[in-house]
Amino acid sequence: MKEKLTAIFQKSPYGYIGFVKELPGANTQGTTLEETRKNLIEAVQLILDANRQLFEEEFKGIEIIKEEFGALTV
Repeated sequence: MKEKLTAIFQKSPYGYIGFVKELPGANTQGTTLEETRKNLIEAVQLILDANRQLFEEEFKGIEIIKEEFGALTV
């Protein structure tokens, strides 16, 4: 599976802000555009890790079926 995400960058007085259109909460800032891009990738990874942890806590002890659904490519 290939899913496309849209990174949005905006110039600010202090550098740049960036966020992912399709993933609420994935936002960051940086002094340069390159730094902001790097930070945004890290923000997405942190959100996915946090969501995985929340899932594991919520479904602990509950019988579920878990299977690989696909992968995002960057």
